[in-house]
Amino acid sequence: MSSSLIDDARFRPFHKKMFALTAGGQFLDGYLLSIVGVVVLGMSQDLGMSASQEGLIGASALVGLFVGGLVFGRVTDRIGRQLLFTLHFVVIAAASIASMFVDDPALMVLLRFVIGVALGADYAIGSALLSEWLPTAQRGRVMGMLIMAWFVGATAAYIVGYALINTVESGAWRWALGSAAIPAVAFIIARIGTPESPRWLASRGRVEEARAVLVRVYGEEATPEAVDTLVDDEKGHGLGFIEVFRGEYFKRTAFVGLFWLLQIVPLFAIYTFGPTILSAFGMSGSGDSVIGSALISVLFLIGCVPALRLIDTLGRRPLIVWSFALMVIPLAVLGLAPTAPVAVVLVCFCAYALFSGGPSILEFIYPTELFPTEVRATAVGVGTAVSRIGAAIGTYLLPVGLDRIGVGPTMLIMAVVTLLGFAVCVTMAPETRGRRLAEASNVAPAASKPVDRPTESVGR
Repeated sequence: MSSSLIDDARFRPFHKKMFALTAGGQFLDGYLLSIVGVVVLGMSQDLGMSASQEGLIGASALVGLFVGGLVFGRVTDRIGRQLLFTLHFVVIAAASIASMFVDDPALMVLLRFVIGVALGADYAIGSALLSEWLPTAQRGRVMGMLIMAWFVGATAAYIVGYALINTVESGAWRWALGSAAIPAVAFIIARIGTPESPRWLASRGRVEEARAVLVRVYGEEATPEAVDTLVDDEKGHGLGFIEVFRGEYFKRTAFVGLFWLLQIVPLFAIYTFGPTILSAFGMSGSGDSVIGSALISVLFLIGCVPALRLIDTLGRRPLIVWSFALMVIPLAVLGLAPTAPVAVVLVCFCAYALFSGGPSILEFIYPTELFPTEVRATAVGVGTAVSRIGAAIGTYLLPVGLDRIGVGPTMLIMAVVTLLGFAVCVTMAPETRGRRLAEASNVAPAASKPVDRPTESVGR
């Protein structure tokens, strides 16, 4: 295969900027989905909410993510990535500010749903755009680092929430929910002027526009030969929404949706109601439970670090299979020993957080590598939708489960869900390490095994 300008490029400041801009969406996602868990107890008291209403507050954003991913993934493949890369952040900022003035649980559910739709759109838009700019040597690690921004956002939510709870005498939850507007506005400004994906332009036959974008980014390296190679790689085949549910692509869609769902159901439940879960295990002080949740959040972030290294040395498939296997163990211990000492409980949660690093970083890598440009955002959107509807069900049922069957059986259910994820990965997970994007997304049998390419330093 001939040299490819984008796939074989050196990692440069432009790629770092694209990563930072895309990571902003994941930061906000982690922040918005975690901050509600920190303040749900105070909000519930002020608004007189039942356990069922608490579950709806947590689940509504996830239902919105389902709708946003499913709808805007396809829209992004039809009209382009750049146009939508900024607009949905305006919705997030406005809905966050509106949340500060809510006095009705039903209105809060609606606002959280709207926020979820905007976040679901960002999943499809941002991950597709970033993956289509990245060189092969760094694609796995940089795409995997996106989820780290999610955990940074979640950790920031716990810190901000804890600070507000301990400094604001009343209505701290209102200020906490409204605080998300600050990073949203910052990223609105930063994302203005982001270039369109040349891969998408080429796939739509807009060759001259693709050439102009490549020249803007790569200068003299964007030779006519380099543009011709890109056009050959991204030659459109008329693929549409239905193609992700046919033949080999359907197998890939099923794998992405299932592994993402079965990982996210326990993870989102723990994140959304972390303080509540820890309180059920005996950490009764609200401050202690928030601090414990922040510690777990940091360990989710730390767990991604070894996974980022293993993804290029061990490979995608072994990493996800072993990670799911190890994630089952601490959840099973928590389920079988719900009266264990607080130290044991924290160790188990921390172990789960560390082991989850592999599937977490692969949430963005697999769907962007397994599907061609014409349906890449669509596939990410479908994966997001499938995972989030399951996460919404799990998040809605978690507080009900804690209330009706207790923390032990609830954690055992999470362990079983994770075990199912292990079975899915053993039977369906492919290997895409070392392949160029057009090569990895091709459903035709490869002529030979993928060749390991030297991995350049991301800091280059």
